[in-house]
Amino acid sequence: MKAFINGHNIYLIVLIAFLTTAILTPLVKRIAYHVNALDVPDHKRKVHDKVMPRLGGLAIFASFLLGYMIFAPKTTQMLAILIGGFIIILVGMIDDIKSIPPLPKFIGQTVAALIVVLYGNITFDDMIIFGVQFKFGLLAYPLAVIFVVAIVNAINFADGLDGLATGTSTIYFVAIAIIGLIMNKLGGLDVILCLIMAGACLGFLIYNFYPAKIYLGDSGSMFLGFIISVVALLGFKTATITSLIIPLLILFVPIIDTALAMMRRILKGESIGSADRQHLHHQLLKRTKSTRKSVLIMYAINALFAFVSVLYTLGDKKSSMLLYAVLLILFIILVLKTDILYSKEEVVENTKSTKSKGKKK
Repeated sequence: MKAFINGHNIYLIVLIAFLTTAILTPLVKRIAYHVNALDVPDHKRKVHDKVMPRLGGLAIFASFLLGYMIFAPKTTQMLAILIGGFIIILVGMIDDIKSIPPLPKFIGQTVAALIVVLYGNITFDDMIIFGVQFKFGLLAYPLAVIFVVAIVNAINFADGLDGLATGTSTIYFVAIAIIGLIMNKLGGLDVILCLIMAGACLGFLIYNFYPAKIYLGDSGSMFLGFIISVVALLGFKTATITSLIIPLLILFVPIIDTALAMMRRILKGESIGSADRQHLHHQLLKRTKSTRKSVLIMYAINALFAFVSVLYTLGDKKSSMLLYAVLLILFIILVLKTDILYSKEEVVENTKSTKSKGKKK
């Protein structure tokens, strides 16, 4: 097994990122209290019952910067990622300190995405899928921008329980790094970023797993989503079906959860950017009555999709597709048993109310 990237030991990359975040997070926690970057309990939208410091993304970003300086290639692509990441962190920090409306956050996300796509030229390439060649042409650029913004928000929405977004992101980064090893792509920028971010996430998870001592905040969840989307786009550069399917399937749960959240809010006549407590992790929490169990179940679901994706990369495509189908069916069953799209209790109550009115008439 090749254990080196550009002369650097892959375990050393993870270790340095891990230690950097682990050391800096207590300092960031103190800064969060000092600048009033605090998450106040709100039982309509949140599950915690005490004031919590956020701004955790600052520690992860600092670890990312150190990893870049030591291990990452100094290229235009990497510079674009740094600039875009800084914008994401800046917007997230402002929101962590003083909540801002969805529109300014969306504008900041879009600007960061535009820098990565236009300046870094990190976008969709033409690819062949099942023998059919897809040419994106000029659509490659707007589609890539939409993709980055969508993944940023998907991970942001997933940040609803202690350690959930951090752990989900860790699973993604580790899975892509393993796939890079299998495909002999250890020198690729996407794999280097995954190793740095895996270490950074693990270092933060020490303080973020239940019971959390600090939250990611929007600075952290949006930055994780940003790097995840960039890694996925860098994978597209190989122009194969594997690079198209793998990143999306590893992110299957947060992507579907975000899509269902948007549908739910549209059905209720609410803004798609509004917050609620009806995400999949909230549904699990209702049933398990335990944050730790709910998060571990979400980890297990994401890890299963990641495992099958690795299996697919190894070449066992028939077994992988069968397992994907089984996981999809089980996931659909799980979703149907919840109130993630609409409240079954409200439907029952409305039905009873309608029948009662009918009898009175």
